Amino acid sequence: MDAIDRKIVALLQEDASLSLAQIAHRVGLSQSPCWKRIQRLEKAGVILRRVALVSPESIGLGLTVFVSIETGDHSSAWLARFAQTVTAMPEVMEFHRMAGDIDYMLRVAVPDMKAYDTFYKKLIDTMPLKNVTSRFSMERIKSTTSYPLALEVRNPKDGKKRA
Repeated sequence: MDAIDRKIVALLQEDASLSLAQIAHRVGLSQSPCWKRIQRLEKAGVILRRVALVSPESIGLGLTVFVSIETGDHSSAWLARFAQTVTAMPEVMEFHRMAGDIDYMLRVAVPDMKAYDTFYKKLIDTMPLKNVTSRFSMERIKSTTSYPLALEVRNPKDGKKRA
């Protein structure tokens, strides 16, 4: 990715509804080369998809819960079954395998405590878990989907700077 690609990605992260003409103008390209770059970034997997971000409170999902999970079974078969089960739960917004003292972390969005209790019971009934700890968000202070894009990046293979 060069500096223009990073500008394109930064613009799309901020507002994916921008027209091709607006993006091209802001990065200093004509529309055709800009469109080719966007297509190349999509094909390369840099741009995964373009979506609308929704306020969870406005759709009745005002409670965010961070769920830490420890397990006694670390086999690949257990993980495959657990991952299949958890990813099928619509309340789970994020699912991470962790390093450190916990094995998995979930970010869960539910309407209220009663709905979380229902989710929790469903989760612990799926398979044996050593420990499940719930942490409730009282206030979202920062939430972003935009990754920081430095204008100067080092190649991970050779350590040399690229534009």
